[in-house]
Amino acid sequence: MVGFGNHFASEAIAGALPIGRNSPQRTPFGLYAEQLSGTAFTAPRTENKRSWLYRLRPTASHSPFTVYENGGLLRSAPFDEEPASPNRLRWDPLPLPDRRVDFVDGLVSYGGNGDVAMGAGIGIHLYAATQSMVDRVFQNADGEMLIVPQSGNLRVVTEFGVMTVAPLSIALVPRGVRFRVELPEGPARGYVCENYGAPFRLPDLGPIGSNGLANPRDFETPAAAFEDRDVPTQIIQKFMGGLFETTIDHSPFDVVAWHGNLAPCRYALRRFNTINTVSFDHPDPSIFTVLTSPSETPGTANCDFVIFPPRWMVAEDTFRPPWFHRNVMSEFMGLIEGSYDAKAGGFAPGGASLHNCMSGHGPDRASYETATAASLVPHRIEGSMAFMFESRNVIRPTRFAAQSPLCQEDYDDCWADFQKAQLP
Repeated sequence: MVGFGNHFASEAIAGALPIGRNSPQRTPFGLYAEQLSGTAFTAPRTENKRSWLYRLRPTASHSPFTVYENGGLLRSAPFDEEPASPNRLRWDPLPLPDRRVDFVDGLVSYGGNGDVAMGAGIGIHLYAATQSMVDRVFQNADGEMLIVPQSGNLRVVTEFGVMTVAPLSIALVPRGVRFRVELPEGPARGYVCENYGAPFRLPDLGPIGSNGLANPRDFETPAAAFEDRDVPTQIIQKFMGGLFETTIDHSPFDVVAWHGNLAPCRYALRRFNTINTVSFDHPDPSIFTVLTSPSETPGTANCDFVIFPPRWMVAEDTFRPPWFHRNVMSEFMGLIEGSYDAKAGGFAPGGASLHNCMSGHGPDRASYETATAASLVPHRIEGSMAFMFESRNVIRPTRFAAQSPLCQEDYDDCWADFQKAQLP
């Protein structure tokens, strides 16, 4: 089903959805009606997110949660393991484990900001997994999860239906939705932005007009599909930064029908309608925003998800790569495939970089010299897809990220040998 944030209605068995009301005295087939609210009941209608689910058993049927001991390297805000640093950081790709690790146990936190308890900020994680989740599911009460695969296809089974998500696509799983990640073709690796703040939405287009960037109809939401399996299933819940577990005697993916506007979705990044200059100067990267989580300050995001897709460069008398820059926003970048046009080397697919508030950054010397000497004919950047999680708050690295052998100690060297400009 297509459309971002649409009100959908879907049933895996004809007649399972009640007609004309949400919670009738007797639901079809004796299903249990249950509302999942992603916003406060009293949120404005334009921002209110909720869905009604009709399931074989209510989710309230479970024993108490206990602490999940295998949390590993997953961390949450406030990120206070390491002091904040103005230094620019870059990491080599996260290697795949040499043992059997699923999506949940393969999550490794690199940093973030804000406060889970206050519902503000983000957590940034990478995942590296070698096996499917089997008879276990994940539920995040702290925030929604934007999953960006870098290698390996994912089959994401949710309460609302099933999505196959490949590299160059993303999956958005709302806060509280239970899901299972399967690896249908073997090991997988990628990135996750955990959003504690306002739910991601499409950015306003302003002077761009009514078309462009990510088109709403290109977001796909799964149709209802359910499992009727009476097998012990482990529920792992992330709550206030901690992981907890309980076991139920059946699959929780037992939703036979649902309707509403709170549901997971996927989006193919290649469908992004890129806007760029047709005259001069390199526009601000905000024109590449796919999704935004707004803050209480208009125009200043809790988090923007920005991509740098294949595109034509035609600017006249212009330095075409991203310029040298210091930004009040903080930028965490990843690379899905190809190379980034501001870095000739060192930034590999599966790797990452962090440029915090007011940290000077820009092209390395090789990229700068190539761009200043290039013939300014129309040029297409092809076979590349970089992205950025950009936030109004400083992104504090975790201890793992700050002290990891993957952290490139020589990153600053790419700016070390620029020559002094020669005045007349």
